[in-house]
Amino acid sequence: MASPYPLSTHPNDTLSQYSSRDLVGYASDPPTVSWPNGAKVALNFVLNYEEGGENCLLHGDGESEKLLSEIVGAGALVGQRHANMESLYDYGARAGFWRLHELLTRKQVPCTVFAVGMALERNPTACQAMMSATPKWEIASHGYRWWDYQNVNEETEREHIARTVQIHKNIFRERPVGMYQGKPNVNTRKLVVEEGGFLYDSDSYADDLPYWSHEFHKPHLIIPYTLAENDMRFAIPNGFSHGGEFAKYLKDSLMYLVEEGKRGKPKMMSVGLHCRLVGRPGRVKGLEEFIDFAKSFGDDVWICRRDEIALHWYKNHHPDGSKKSSL
Repeated sequence: MASPYPLSTHPNDTLSQYSSRDLVGYASDPPTVSWPNGAKVALNFVLNYEEGGENCLLHGDGESEKLLSEIVGAGALVGQRHANMESLYDYGARAGFWRLHELLTRKQVPCTVFAVGMALERNPTACQAMMSATPKWEIASHGYRWWDYQNVNEETEREHIARTVQIHKNIFRERPVGMYQGKPNVNTRKLVVEEGGFLYDSDSYADDLPYWSHEFHKPHLIIPYTLAENDMRFAIPNGFSHGGEFAKYLKDSLMYLVEEGKRGKPKMMSVGLHCRLVGRPGRVKGLEEFIDFAKSFGDDVWICRRDEIALHWYKNHHPDGSKKSSL
């Protein structure tokens, strides 16, 4: 029968699952999660290390950096260098990283680094600090470039993924097991799975718990990330204006998740950090305040790395029921 709405009818109408999308997920029945020591929340700090991998004519690019610029209203300069933008990124590598490294190590907080391959190669001193940090940091992949991959062809993106894996092997003597391209396209996850060595990817904002994708020849784990509990909100209009606002938002988020966990539905929480943003002295104080708050919950908050969450999920929630702890 012909549709009474021929101008607006589509084959995917009414479907909750289509292509790679799933609008239902766990719904009101998430898996029963038993985080270590009975924790109510798995809390992961993510340090995005991008400085030196952004768009810049000095990197062979045709334009300067433009997305989520720290100068409100600044756009890309096609065919021109952007001196202010370059210096903002330089600050992250020269000063912001070291302030965050000092805070996290002083507070004995593990983290996951989403590391851009090109950026790692430009700062061996920072790489050594990541590698020797205590507690141990996870160095995950943030792709080879801090690019928007929306219109990058498969061949180039495939090469970038392979190249950044090799960079990790060269610098850290081990490959990354996590991947967050950051600005992916619809083929990115296929290429990540095809590469064969990743335990998980985080190019999703779709849930408060890890979940499995069944698009490929084997179940693929997705550990969702966040754009909300993220210091990128310092860089947008009407976002965070100072460290206290950042701390309050993070505290409110964690407190609510702990209460949900106490009601029998433990979740995870990611906190996104950037060297050039929260690495500023007037902002990092708020992060320090939140870290102290999170630690005050004791065993109720498991502060962990993303690879630890992945291994826990493989062992306890693999769809074939097996106790898998690695690939």
